[in-house]
Formats: sequence, C-alpha cells, structure tokens
Amino acid sequence: MKEALEKAYQQERSHRGRIQLGAILENIELAEEERRPICQDTGTINFYLQASPRFPRLDRIDDVLRKSVRRATKEVPLRPNAVDPFSQQNTGDNTGIQIPFIHWGFSSEDYLEITVFPKGAGSENVCDLAMMAPADGLERMKTFVVESVIEAGALPCPPTIIGVGIGGGADIAMKLAKTVLLRPLNEPHRESRIAKLERDLYDAVNSTQIGPMGLGGDFTTLGVKVDYAHRHPASYPVAVAFQCWAARRSTARIYPDGKVEYLTHKVS
Repeated sequence: MKEALEKAYQQERSHRGRIQLGAILENIELAEEERRPICQDTGTINFYLQASPRFPRLDRIDDVLRKSVRRATKEVPLRPNAVDPFSQQNTGDNTGIQIPFIHWGFSSEDYLEITVFPKGAGSENVCDLAMMAPADGLERMKTFVVESVIEAGALPCPPTIIGVGIGGGADIAMKLAKTVLLRPLNEPHRESRIAKLERDLYDAVNSTQIGPMGLGGDFTTLGVKVDYAHRHPASYPVAVAFQCWAARRSTARIYPDGKVEYLTHKVS
C-alpha cells in the first residue's frame, strides 16, 4: 500500500491530488512513529481463517479471537464500533452478536493462518450490489462498477481498492468482492481474462478523475480486484466492495507446536 501511494504521489498530475496524497503519506509516517492507529475509524473487525482440520482445539478459536479484540480495544486502543442495531447501545469493546465476524476456510497445510481485516464505515457504506439480467452481459457489469464509484464519490476516502464479485448469489457475490480486497495490489488474477478485466476497470475508474479524497486527480483507485463464481442461468449478481486507502490487515500463522510466524509485520 505504501509503495502504491508513493507511486501515485509521484505520478499524480493534479496539484490538489498531490497535496492529498502527500498528507496521506505524512499521516502514515506519523502513525508508524507514534504507534497510533492510522485512522480514527478503526472499523469493525473481520477475521479470515485458513486451518488444517488436524489443528488442535479449533473449537476454542472463536472465543480466543473475541478475547483478543477486547484486549486490542483497550490496549491499542481501538475505537469501540459494535452497536446493537435495535437498542443503539455500543458494547464498548468491539464485540457483539456476530462481531467480530469470523470467516472459516480449511486447507491441507499444517497450521492455522489468521488474517485480521478492520473495515471502516466510510468504505463500507458505499458497497453496492446489483442483480443484473443475464442478458446485460460484461459491458453492463463494467458500467455498474463505474457508476458505483461515481455514486460513492469522496465518501470511501479515495484512492481506494475496489473489489468486484461476480456470480454465485447475492451473498456470494458480496463475499467474493470483500475477500478479494485481501489480495496484494501487485498480484493480478491468475486467469489472464480476469486480469485484463481488472486492468480495464482500473483504467475506467481512474478516468472518472474523482481523485484523492474526491478533490480531483488521476488516482481514484490504487487497484481493482475481481473474483467470480458460476451463477444460475437466470441470475447475474455483481457486487462492488470498497476499501479506503487505510487498507489495514495483518496475517499470522500459528503452528501446532505453538510457534507463531507473522507474515505482514515484524513483531518483537
């Protein structure tokens, strides 16, 4: 992310866009120096897990992760962002019904891999879903993505990362769109046809000239990532998920002997 933002700063032709990108880079530097959250909205917490079925005590992981969120809320600190939608009461510790949300997946590797992904409300509020007609086809899908970006405007704090999920069902498309946000910016889709679609959408989104923080410029997005699932013949779901420039995530692997390997950060 830092490399992509620095590259955007060097290539941005808009004066206002360069000012915004410069402020973002300074913010990142200060956050690292002061060991403080990069944004005051520390998001709702999502965990993505990949586990070997042989990993010991998988039944305890959910409880451990909830305890870790309570501890992080107090010690980092994180802003409390878990609110009961009926009573409007904030739990104060970022945990609640279905929060943190835990996505389980299984692999043949002999470890438990945990990725934590805090999702801020600015980018979450502009996520979009369309149940298009199958006859609409690929071009209408591209138009919908660009229209979603234009409608979002400055709200998701661009330059963003944009995830696009195609096919499956409504819930599947949105899950694909959100999960693909975890793919590294410099990693295109493994299929050449989808990698080309990602490049085409990247160019189309940046042609909107919404620019950094919505003030105009060349960089509305730093990357567009696409994933898909086969669909029902009578259905063509398309989901668009936004992630702001403060694209925070961290991944660690825990081995059965207790060894922990941090893949994204150096941890003493």
